[in-house]
Amino acid sequence: MKVLLVEDSKFLRAATERALTSAGYAVISASDGDLAVRLAREHTPALILLDVMLPKMSGPDVLRVLKNDPSTAGIPVMMLTGLSQKNAKQLEKDGACGFFEKSDSMLANGPQSLLAAVDRILKAPPNQ
Repeated sequence: MKVLLVEDSKFLRAATERALTSAGYAVISASDGDLAVRLAREHTPALILLDVMLPKMSGPDVLRVLKNDPSTAGIPVMMLTGLSQKNAKQLEKDGACGFFEKSDSMLANGPQSLLAAVDRILKAPPNQ
């Protein structure tokens, strides 16, 4: 399955790519919001892992663009955030299917929790 990873931190992007690839996912990566929208439209991934804080277009803005485009509206989007989830309700309203709190240590301690979240979303019945 194809996953679009949108993360501006080179370290976290590389570490997350390695974890997802090792788990058998095909990974496409973007480092900014504009590229994320373009790649989502071109590749129609099974899941988008979307950082909240991005250059060029913020994660919440990317989410709204994707959910308002019929060609990408059905793709589940899990928000990656290093911030508190104070905006969680609005992001869910805008179409996010879940959240994952990231930190520089999250992958150093093992990628299991991220991979479990990805598996849970991809294996869930539609519209859940």
